Amino acid sequence: MESFFSSLKTERIGNRTYRTRDEARADVFDYIERFYNPKRRHSTIDYLSPMEFERKAGLA
Repeated sequence: MESFFSSLKTERIGNRTYRTRDEARADVFDYIERFYNPKRRHSTIDYLSPMEFERKAGLA
């Protein structure tokens, strides 16, 4: 969990200023759903992105 928050701070919110909490929530949600979960490489699956892993395994 700590590595997720580190990545979130480094890759997305580190230098941003949000006007509202809703704006911040929407940006964090976008980061998780559009980048972190589907595209970011994960060590538990040999440093492939989930999309690459599914393609390689014939699941996609």
